[in-house]
Amino acid sequence: METQGYLAQLFEDEEVVRKVRKRLPHLFQLAELESSRAGKVGMQVGSVRENVIVALLMYKFGEENVETEIPITEPEVDARLFGEPVSIKTITGSFSGIKVIWTVDAEKAKEFREKYYPSCDILLVRIKWDGIGGLYYIPLQAQRRLFDEIGRENYIKLPKAGTNPRGVEIAKNVLERLTADRQSKQIEINWQKSKVEFNAYKRWLDLWREE
Repeated sequence: METQGYLAQLFEDEEVVRKVRKRLPHLFQLAELESSRAGKVGMQVGSVRENVIVALLMYKFGEENVETEIPITEPEVDARLFGEPVSIKTITGSFSGIKVIWTVDAEKAKEFREKYYPSCDILLVRIKWDGIGGLYYIPLQAQRRLFDEIGRENYIKLPKAGTNPRGVEIAKNVLERLTADRQSKQIEINWQKSKVEFNAYKRWLDLWREE
């Protein structure tokens, strides 16, 4: 069975769908609190959110079937499910572009675009606090079909010259088309925050207190 079959099971399992709708906003709220300082969410929140989604894959498919030790030479791959690569992306608010590689070098960005071709399935989380977002599965087949149709110049967005580039993106309109594709799947999520008593130091304090 291909990865598409396994990842699709997340969206067809009623118990998983229920848990995602109920638990994901709370877990991502904790991720933000854990990654905040003086009320501002830091860049590390992306890694914490990624861990939440990887843990969901482990919950559904078993820890032994999810590989997380991925070489840095594979920039798009965040985990492997039954040996097949999976990219995990999160965005907040509207369907802005998602990064496929982080670089501040304009030449490297151009070089990446010229060599880029979609290589793995995407699990995308759209966070929209006090609104409706979702968890999306975008299969590799849908990505490649659209890429071949519109071409790399329209699919990949390079950082603007003269700005502080944060990386190379899949264009916003491309993302909108991919999430709406007939092969993609979605779990709609109502993003509401709950009251949370959070102390970033408690876990470490408890460990210091141990004999």
